[in-house]
Amino acid sequence: MPLFLVRLLAALPLSWLQAIGRLLGTVVYLFPGRYRRRLRTHAAQAGYTDPAFGRRAAAESGAMILEIPKVWWRTPQCLALTGGDQESVVREALAEGRGVLYLTPHLGCFEITARHLTQYGPLTVMFRPSRSPVLDPIVESARDMHNLRAVPANRNGVREFVRALKRGEAVGMLPDQVPREGDGVWLPFFGRYALTMTLAARLALQTGVAVILTAGERLPGGRGWRIHYLRLAEPLPATPEALAAAINQAMEALIRRFPEQYLWSYNRYKIPDDAPPMPEEPASATHGPA
Repeated sequence: MPLFLVRLLAALPLSWLQAIGRLLGTVVYLFPGRYRRRLRTHAAQAGYTDPAFGRRAAAESGAMILEIPKVWWRTPQCLALTGGDQESVVREALAEGRGVLYLTPHLGCFEITARHLTQYGPLTVMFRPSRSPVLDPIVESARDMHNLRAVPANRNGVREFVRALKRGEAVGMLPDQVPREGDGVWLPFFGRYALTMTLAARLALQTGVAVILTAGERLPGGRGWRIHYLRLAEPLPATPEALAAAINQAMEALIRRFPEQYLWSYNRYKIPDDAPPMPEEPASATHGPA
């Protein structure tokens, strides 16, 4: 039944889905609670203190959720609405023949971004298995696409990433997820320390690939998505920690292009039980409870 309902949603016009999502996102935001506090606190940390900004960000989060069925099961229709004016960044990187590491933060529509990139060749992406038996068949069904291969976020997945990069192919991952199992360092993110994964940096340094941050900006009126790219300048920083810091800085720059579409409610500043001791906060930190 859930799969049937999701497919039914996919049949609706994109503009309807995004409008319904924005309405639902706004309604959820109006209720006091952890969601609204976290969204406002994280947005304020980046300098977005206007209450209207929080409402717009919540609305865009709702649009992100409701557009996913359309992207998953009406992919050709959605790709026809996707493009940008920076495609040469990808073509030039792939032409170098040494592989590309795409880093897609929780910004805009990251589902359409991955599918858009498959037009340039095989793309291997990393995922964390769903904890819900209800969602598993939905996610598994949606992953089946030409040139798109999903591997689990574990050691086997990392090995598949390395193999793909050494073949000169592309891989993609979310760089702003809170790392697990001790794989992280404390680095500033919008002026506040966040436990930052080093996996992306270690992969890039091990394989010598090009690193490109990318995100799909949601256009108004259901007109589709504009893909943004930001390639890290080379030579890359020589250590995983320094490169991870550079990735955080690049993410900040990309997010500021269309900040309402970042997932500010994500618990980016979470402190896992196995996290290393946090250093003293930067002087610019102005956060409250997350």
